[in-house]
Amino acid sequence: MHRRLFVTALAASPALSQAIEEPDFELLRRLGGVEVRQYAPYVVAEVGVPGPADEAGNRAFPILAGYIFGKNQGERQLAMTAPVTQAPVPQKLAMTAPVTQTAADGGYVVQFVLPKGVTLANAPVPNDQRIRLREVPARRLAVIRYSGFWSQANYDEHLALLTTALREVGQPWTGEPVLSRYDPPITPWFLRRNEIWLELP
Repeated sequence: MHRRLFVTALAASPALSQAIEEPDFELLRRLGGVEVRQYAPYVVAEVGVPGPADEAGNRAFPILAGYIFGKNQGERQLAMTAPVTQAPVPQKLAMTAPVTQTAADGGYVVQFVLPKGVTLANAPVPNDQRIRLREVPARRLAVIRYSGFWSQANYDEHLALLTTALREVGQPWTGEPVLSRYDPPITPWFLRRNEIWLELP
């Protein structure tokens, strides 16, 4: 049932399927297939859900989609943007840690990026108290982009490539890896844009 809601809502959202809007960033450098980007601040609606990783998005999506489709004070509808991000909490990934995404005790945090111009001051208040509105500060991210299925094996392979590229240049990172998905599930696997983000100090 959750997966059906996830697919239906994403397919109905042209903003996400066409990636009309995403957070602003500046490309600083390339490390082979890895990009180092400087992101401007942006506001997200987020919710914590239990794992496993391949079910977290399906559990969170109906909650967050309800918020942007009008389940908020004022029944205001917001455009959907890309990407939808997902990260485990609260486990930290050190440079020496295994390059796998595992469910921490806290489960996963899934985020919708809110449209530009929406701030904490003017964003509609969620009706669902599980939803938190938060401003993500400006930050520098190392990013690897890949296509294909949303499988653990595909994720692990590209997370390993990302962390290897950073180790080779002696670049540390901090916090959890973030899985960012830009396309709805109906998008053919070979056309999907997926990314993994690691924050750089």
